[in-house]
Amino acid sequence: MIPQAEHPFAEFVKILGKGKKGSRPLTQDEAYRAMSMILADQVEPIQLGAFLMLMRVKEETPEELAGFVQAARDSFNIAADTIQVDLDWSSYAGKRRHLPWFLLSTLLMAENGIRIFMHGAGGHTEGRIYTHNVLKYLNLQAATSIEESIKQIEQNNFSYLSLEHFCPKLYEMINLRPLMGLRSPVHTLVRLLNPLSASHAIQGIFHPSYRQVHQKAALLLNQPSIAVLKGEGGETERNPDMDCLVQSVKNNELIDEQWPALFPRRHVKSENLDPQQLAQLWQGEMTDEFAEATIIGTTAIALKLIGKAVTQDQAHELATQYWLTRSSL
Repeated sequence: MIPQAEHPFAEFVKILGKGKKGSRPLTQDEAYRAMSMILADQVEPIQLGAFLMLMRVKEETPEELAGFVQAARDSFNIAADTIQVDLDWSSYAGKRRHLPWFLLSTLLMAENGIRIFMHGAGGHTEGRIYTHNVLKYLNLQAATSIEESIKQIEQNNFSYLSLEHFCPKLYEMINLRPLMGLRSPVHTLVRLLNPLSASHAIQGIFHPSYRQVHQKAALLLNQPSIAVLKGEGGETERNPDMDCLVQSVKNNELIDEQWPALFPRRHVKSENLDPQQLAQLWQGEMTDEFAEATIIGTTAIALKLIGKAVTQDQAHELATQYWLTRSSL
């Protein structure tokens, strides 16, 4: 029997899987090469499963995350000067305990001339409300291509595009979660993609330890302005009942900023998550103290990030003004 040559991708599985003493993290270049092969369909399914789960057990380093993201960005083949976008907003987690009030934050900013590109994926975790499923309640339609997103941003300062339309391989991988029973590095790296090279980016995470990983990966990727927060349910949404630590990168400097809770005690979770309430709250047909504080508080963090306000108080005041002077849908 002729010995079979080792598959080129085996190098990366071996690095991660040599045991407690022999294994090590990938370098940024190794991570780039590994993800480049994955996105080019140059790996076997069994190798991909092993790679993703080995990464899951040890968790990603900033260097690995930066390498993965750069490989994904290079695969998009989107010109950096296609359109000027102010804020990249990732939406991959879905909501379980509350409605996605952050969508109204993006509408507030879009209405006031801030260009926002939102990207996400839905359906990979059971029992959650995903952004693309509720856009219709706000008279919004998801784009189906980068070109359509650009047109929507030019017309309305906002667009949502699913991952499947600009990186189908990553979309396929993120939907392996029901098969594996676990999240994978894909759930982390997609938040950092910034496909349209927006000047600022904001990301929500669920596990607090990932805040600093995102922050340091952004530094390695030379992202000039990015903010990461422990978002409600893992989405980019400030919970007004709790203190919120925002870890950011600004001009190659790592910054930690604490935003205080907006209420002295926590609210009771709503029993009924009806997406129609998004439009009803916007139109003034209902009131909800928690929801309004969520929208204004989330908007304030984004406004400070993009330089529309210098202090937290100024940002909160401007966000409140946006909310009180909003137009009808």
